[in-house]
Amino acid sequence: MPFIRWFSEITIADVPLVGGKNASLGEMYRELRPLGVKIPNGFAVTAEAYRELLRSAGILPELERLLAGLDKGNVADLALRGRRLRELVYGAPLPASLADEIAAAYCRLCAEYGDDCDVAVRSSATAEDLPTASFAGQQETYLNVRGTPQLLDACRRCLASLFTDRAISYRIDQGFDHLKVALSVGVMKMVRSDLASSGVIFTLDTESGFRDVVMVTGAWGLGENVVQGSVNPDEFTVFKPTLRQGFRPLIRRRLGEKKIRMIYGSGTSKEMTRNVEVPKEQRRRFCLADDEVLALSRQALLIEEHYSKKSGRDMPMDIEWAKDGESGELFIVQARPETVQSQKRLDFLETYLLERRGNLLCSGTSVGEKIAAGPARIITDIHRLNEFRPGEVLVADTTTPDWEPVMKRAAAIVTNKGGRTCHAAIVSRELGIPSVVGTGDGTTRIATGRGITVSCAEGDVGRIYDGILPFRVERVDLAGMERPRTKIMMNLGNPEEAFSLSRIPNDGVGLARMEFIIANQIKVHPMALVHPERVADEAERREIGKLTAGYPDIPAYFVERLAEGIATIAAPFFPKPVIVRMSDFKTNEYASLLGGRAFEPAEENPMIGFRGASRYYDERYREGFALECRALKRVREEMGLVNVIPMIPFCRRVTEAEKVLAEMAANGLVRGENGLEVYVMCEIPNNVIMIDEFSQLFDGFSIGSNDLTQLTLGVDRDSALVAHVFDERDPGVMRLIAQVVEGTRRNRRHSGICGQAPSDYPEFAAFLVEQGIDSISLNPDSVLKITLKVLEMEKELEKTAAE
Repeated sequence: MPFIRWFSEITIADVPLVGGKNASLGEMYRELRPLGVKIPNGFAVTAEAYRELLRSAGILPELERLLAGLDKGNVADLALRGRRLRELVYGAPLPASLADEIAAAYCRLCAEYGDDCDVAVRSSATAEDLPTASFAGQQETYLNVRGTPQLLDACRRCLASLFTDRAISYRIDQGFDHLKVALSVGVMKMVRSDLASSGVIFTLDTESGFRDVVMVTGAWGLGENVVQGSVNPDEFTVFKPTLRQGFRPLIRRRLGEKKIRMIYGSGTSKEMTRNVEVPKEQRRRFCLADDEVLALSRQALLIEEHYSKKSGRDMPMDIEWAKDGESGELFIVQARPETVQSQKRLDFLETYLLERRGNLLCSGTSVGEKIAAGPARIITDIHRLNEFRPGEVLVADTTTPDWEPVMKRAAAIVTNKGGRTCHAAIVSRELGIPSVVGTGDGTTRIATGRGITVSCAEGDVGRIYDGILPFRVERVDLAGMERPRTKIMMNLGNPEEAFSLSRIPNDGVGLARMEFIIANQIKVHPMALVHPERVADEAERREIGKLTAGYPDIPAYFVERLAEGIATIAAPFFPKPVIVRMSDFKTNEYASLLGGRAFEPAEENPMIGFRGASRYYDERYREGFALECRALKRVREEMGLVNVIPMIPFCRRVTEAEKVLAEMAANGLVRGENGLEVYVMCEIPNNVIMIDEFSQLFDGFSIGSNDLTQLTLGVDRDSALVAHVFDERDPGVMRLIAQVVEGTRRNRRHSGICGQAPSDYPEFAAFLVEQGIDSISLNPDSVLKITLKVLEMEKELEKTAAE
C-alpha cells in the first residue's frame, strides 16, 4: 500500500488514513477549489506510514510500557515519560520505501512550484479536527522546510510529536487510546505570508456563539504568532446574511498592536523561521484591506456551507488563512469544525452578573462571558508550572500547548499577549473558564497570591478587579417561552454587548443610543473633525491626530467608527427593527468630547437648551449632523442593514421637524426611499398636543418618559433638590401617554416607549399594555421579567373581554 496520498486523492471520509487536517485539506482541494477557494497543493504521508515505522523499529512494547499507569496530574512524571516516548519515535529510522516515496512526492511538488520549493510540514492525527474534539495545536508544525533531508527530518519530528505532554494529556481527557490514535503528516506548498499577513477565521462569534458573522483575525507575517498568542492581532467582523445578498457588511474593525512578525530564517541560520519587530508605522495599519476581508469571508461561507451540507447540520468552522506577499493571493491553509460554541444549546441562557466592581487592575480582550475569582499565580517560565495550585488564576505573558495540563486546573487565565483566536483563548473556551488576553501589563499589575476577580461578562473588554468580588449566575431555559402580542424590545448603547444580549427573547431594539458610541468609541466632537483648525488645545489636537491616523480623511474617522458601532448593534437583531436615536448630548456633554469646548456654548440649563433636533439644522452643528447621516446611510446602503430606523430626539415644533427631514434628505436619507422610516421621540408636551401634525412627518413615535415627565411636571431631573417630585406614574403624565397611544393608533403610526419607567415599574408596563401600545423597550436586565408580566396582563385583558 503506498504511503502517499495527494490532496486531489483525499476526501473528508479519509480521516482514518490521513487524519482530520489532511482529510479536510483534500476535501477542500477537490470540492471547493473549483468554486474559488484557493488551497495550495500538497500531499499526505498516511497514518499507515506511522504504523509501519513503529512496527519496523520494534518499539511498540516499549511505548506500551511507558504509557501504562500514566497519571497526567503528575506533571513531572508526564514530562519524563513524554520525552522518552518522543525520543523513541524520533530515533526510529524511516523505512527506506517510505523515505523514497516522500522524496519522490516532494520532487513532484518541486516540478509544480520550482526547485527546492518551500513547504509547510504539519501533523494530522486520526482523532483530530472532529466535530466535538479539535486536538488543535497538540502536535507540531514546521514551516519553510526546503530540500529532501530537511523534509524527512521534519516528518520524523512530526511523528514524534504525537507524544507531546499536551497531546498525551488531551487524549486522556477525551478518552482516546494512545496507541489507537495514529499520525499522518501533511506536506503543503508554503504561502509567502512572511511577506504579507495571515491569521484565523471563525464562522461565528467565538464569545457569544452568534452564528451570523464571520470573524477574521490577522497579523503581519506567518500565522504561528496569531495561533500561539504572541501578537495582539487585527480583528474584523462581517455579517453573513447581507454578505450573501451582495452588500459589503464589514460591521466592525479593531486594530491590533501586531508588534512582531514571523518571517523566514536567514540563509546562514539553522532556524527555518524567526521573529522580527514590526515598524511602528506598519503597526498602525490594518494587515488586510476591506476588500480582502470580504473576499476571505466569502471563501469562509463556501467552506461552512459545504461542510454543513456534508454533515446534514449547521457546522461552524475554524479556518486558517494566509496572504501570499509575492502574488497578492489569499489562500486557505486549514479548516476544521468549531468545537466549543457549536456544541452549546441555543435555547438556554446563562448570564453572569457582577454585583459590585472593585479597583480595576488591568483589562484586555474578553473570552468566555463568565466571571471567576481566586488567588493569582504569575508564571513567567514553563519550568515554574509545578508551582501552580488548582483554583488559582493563571497570569502569564502568553501560553503554549505545553501549558495545557496546568490550564485545566485554573479558575481563570490572564495573559499579556494574544487575541480572540490565540492559544489561551481557544483552550479557555474549551475548558469553559473565563480568560482576559492581550492585557499588555497583567504580569506587572497583578501580584502572586493577590485575590482577584476576572470578569468577562461586561462585553468585549475583559476586566481584572482587585479582590474577590461577589457575583451571581442566572440561568433561563428559553425553550417554549411564549411571546406576547405587545412587542418587547430592548434599550442598548454598548455595541460590545449586542451579540450576547440578542439571545434574550426580543422583538428588536427600541432605543440604540448613538451617544454611547460617540463618547466611548469615537471620543471626538464631530465638528472638531470637520474643523480641526478651530481646536486650540495642542494636547487635544495631538490626541485627535493619533485617533484619526490611517483614515482617508479626518471626518471619515467619525463616519466609519459610528457606522461600525451602529452596525454591530443592528446585525444580531436583523431583520428585526433597530431604532437608532440621533445624537442627543446636551451642550455640556458635547463640550467634554475632545475638541468640544471650541464648539459648544455655556448654558444655564442644558437639559432644555441647545439639544436634539434644534442642533441638526443649525449652522453650529449642521456639518456634524451630516456626518451622522453619512454613517447611517453607510449602514443601510453599503452594509444592507435596512432594519435600522433613525429617530429624532427632542423635536419641539412641526416646522423644526420639517427642517430636520430636509437636512436628512440633503445627506442621502430620504424618508420613504429604500424602505426608510423615520421615528421621533415623543418627550415634549407639544409632541402630544400636535400628534396629528407630527404624524404627517414621522412613521413612529417613541415615548421618552423621562423627559416627558420632566416637562409635564416642571421638574429638572438633574436636580437632587426636587428629585422626590419626579414620578412617571403621576396621573397627568400617564394621561398624556394614553393620548399618545390613542393618537398614533388614529394616525396609523407605530407607538412605543423607551424610557426608564417600564423597566423600573412592572405596573407601569401593565398600564401601557392596557392602553394598547405597540412596543415597550426595556433595559436588558428587565426584559424577561417584564415579558412575563406583559403575557399575564394580556391574558387578563382577553379574559375580561370574553366576559
